[in-house]
Amino acid sequence: MAVSYVHMVQSARGFHKGNLSSPRSSYKGRRTHCLVFASMHTSDPKVDSLLDSIKWDNKGLAVAIAQNVDTGAILMQGFANREAVVTTMSSRKATFYSRSRSTLWTKGETSNNFINVHDVFLDCDRDSVIYLGKPDGPTCHTGAETCYYTSVFDLLKQQEPEGNKLALTSLYALESTISQRKAELAGENEKPSWTKRLLLNDKLLCSKIREEANELCQTLENNEDKSRTASEMADVLYHAMVLLAQKDVKIEDVLQVLRLRFSQSGIEEKRSRVSPKSVDG
Repeated sequence: MAVSYVHMVQSARGFHKGNLSSPRSSYKGRRTHCLVFASMHTSDPKVDSLLDSIKWDNKGLAVAIAQNVDTGAILMQGFANREAVVTTMSSRKATFYSRSRSTLWTKGETSNNFINVHDVFLDCDRDSVIYLGKPDGPTCHTGAETCYYTSVFDLLKQQEPEGNKLALTSLYALESTISQRKAELAGENEKPSWTKRLLLNDKLLCSKIREEANELCQTLENNEDKSRTASEMADVLYHAMVLLAQKDVKIEDVLQVLRLRFSQSGIEEKRSRVSPKSVDG
């Protein structure tokens, strides 16, 4: 079970940026050469108590994992000491401790591909942390979206790892497949797959979305079983994602919109929308 670190200390005195800090907490252009002191303290006893609860190893380090707040993708893994965690919480930029250089470093300080941290979680044993955030660009130094694109099973088959073959969850694997089908449309001579047919015919695609949405509603109206509802929702999701691909919109963009609405009521959100008519005058 993960524990939200930021939420636990948000009410603590001195949490706000610039107050929850060590003498070297500024990430901008920093190259801090220091020993890994597990005894470093902040000005806030509550924060110090939380830092003390982490099971740092004999070098004062814990595993630190960066995860995309919208996609759930694991972006990278490094190590953090107390100062790195405090700096991350203060600056909201994912900060690690480099074992090879014996210094703190913030992801993006040279590439500008920062990971903007929304929350920090501890695992149940309190010996690792997750920086949950939104990356500004590719995380891997190779230019890949994440550092995890090497499949063990591909290696066993003696296949070369591909930078664009990421560790995808089911939703993003589907998005990737749809995008691949769209890329294959040019010069297609064979009988097109269902996905390609939808991509080639906007009218057919929109009619299928309406049809599947209606069938989903019928599972509620007709009190059908849960498996039927799940099946119809899968159909709606698939066809809607084909439309997103047609419009060059990523599912990540959709999830970001949903995340930004979490703290806003549905009524307020609808009022804030600008209709096309009002824009046109």
